[in-house]
Amino acid sequence: MQWMAWTMPTAIFFVAIATLLVIFTVLAIRFPETPRHGVLGMETTRGDRLFIALLAAAFLNLAWLGLTDLSQWWGLLISLIVAIPIFRWA
Repeated sequence: MQWMAWTMPTAIFFVAIATLLVIFTVLAIRFPETPRHGVLGMETTRGDRLFIALLAAAFLNLAWLGLTDLSQWWGLLISLIVAIPIFRWA
């Protein structure tokens, strides 16, 4: 029984997430950082900001999918634009 459609977009999604995790792990080892206090009122590291950006992207894309009939690429673009201030000020 197949419970998931393993299409090319699905594979690209999982490869992209795995690549991001590897890149951020290498960055954390090579360039350690101290947590910074951002606009959210809590200390965050690069990995924390990545997690927040991924959560925001998930919710934005689900909202885009459910509320509009426009191309999902626009939802992705909005998610990328939202990720910029998250990494900058969160």
